[in-house]
Amino acid sequence: MLLFLQGVAFAIENQSIDPAKVKVFTSEEKLFGLKNEDGTVLIKPLYKKLIRLGDSSWIVQKKNKFGLVDYEGNEIIPIKYTHVERIFGKYLKIGKSGKYALYDENGTVLLPMEYSSIDLLFGGMFLTCKNFKYGVIDSQGNVILENKFDDIYMPKPTIMRINYNGQWYEIEQAKGEELALPQNIKDIKGDSNFKISELIAKPATTTGYSVVTFTDYLLKIFSSISPAHEKTIDELMLSQGAETVSIFIKLGWIPKYPVIYVRNYYNTIRTPNNGPLSDVKYELKRQLQ
Repeated sequence: MLLFLQGVAFAIENQSIDPAKVKVFTSEEKLFGLKNEDGTVLIKPLYKKLIRLGDSSWIVQKKNKFGLVDYEGNEIIPIKYTHVERIFGKYLKIGKSGKYALYDENGTVLLPMEYSSIDLLFGGMFLTCKNFKYGVIDSQGNVILENKFDDIYMPKPTIMRINYNGQWYEIEQAKGEELALPQNIKDIKGDSNFKISELIAKPATTTGYSVVTFTDYLLKIFSSISPAHEKTIDELMLSQGAETVSIFIKLGWIPKYPVIYVRNYYNTIRTPNNGPLSDVKYELKRQLQ
């Protein structure tokens, strides 16, 4: 019995698929499938797109929906999502209706589908946003900063700036080319490699409510035009299945642009913590206290 099981295991190991020896092929209907080097069909030509994810899976598109399959065509992630993005060649950002999730190439969930945005940061970290609050995870999905902060961005690979209740803080790493925060962020206080500073953003030179003028509001409102445009282009690109060039070649995105732009502009304006009017709101709060 032991010899039999060993033989089965050996046969399975020999039949494992070498990713370097498979190739994509096209059917007469211009749909994509996958073949082994000996011509054996691994995945039938059923998909409009077939994009490799790491060495374990493939991003696929049927009609206007995306999902993830293995080398035998088995669905790891159901083909029902409208947006997809491949990150670092081995991570999958996928979503629909303005909510996104993050998976690795094996279909393991790093982040569930409850985030309004998931963006790449320096150091292989990811910036997440949920309920208008920002946080940070590492490449294994471990939470470094919970979604409690009003804004987070990195002006340099070694510097992270964090806004909490209207106050900005800066974390700077002395050594290393890219910031590598400890998984337990509390450990950073005793680490001499990190410097934490409290910043004063745009300090006011005058006092009183005259600082907040109609011009301030007007400039803040118009400042949301560019972020809304960038979000709209990103969303339209993601809907093309990680092929950012095709949005400019195919003109089908033009009728969608105004609707998606208006929605993104509205969401940018109403963002309570880091929208275009947030600085004015916090300044009024400080003066009323």
